[in-house]
Amino acid sequence: MTDTGDGTVAPAANGRRLHVPIHLRWGDLDALGHVNNTSMLKLLEEARLRAFWRPEDGTDAAATAVFDMSVLEGGGSRATLVARQEIEYLRPVPYGQRPLDVQLWVGRIGGSSVEVCYEVFSPAGEQAQVMYARASAVVVLVDTASGRPTRWGAAERDAWAPFVGEPIVYAKRR
Repeated sequence: MTDTGDGTVAPAANGRRLHVPIHLRWGDLDALGHVNNTSMLKLLEEARLRAFWRPEDGTDAAATAVFDMSVLEGGGSRATLVARQEIEYLRPVPYGQRPLDVQLWVGRIGGSSVEVCYEVFSPAGEQAQVMYARASAVVVLVDTASGRPTRWGAAERDAWAPFVGEPIVYAKRR
């Protein structure tokens, strides 16, 4: 989806997206009554975990869920590390009881890294969703024994291929 400038969004022309509903907590707010910038990182992290990790309880997983809990909790042969994150805040996120619609896709798959792209919207089902922020995170796969980057396998690449789209284009900096 793209911002039309008036607070509404238009459909994107690139690859498929995951829609991850993320509930706000009262503690995510700051003194001004909107989501604190540090809480946004936690919301994005929660969406990323739901998108890429298979649940242990047998519930349905996202099509992009390729990691088991050993990658998340440690003790396995591989781990993921966030190498870079960037957020562009477009509007303050107000508190609400309905979950935000966090949309994810893959902007780029490298040898051992992947760029996860996000757009954070008002709850799904609203006539004109509002985009609050866009963000990206570069996640690197590492070998836990050596601490060195290791290459993505065919399983990860195949699962993510339908969700590859254009990476986030941020506003120009001076």
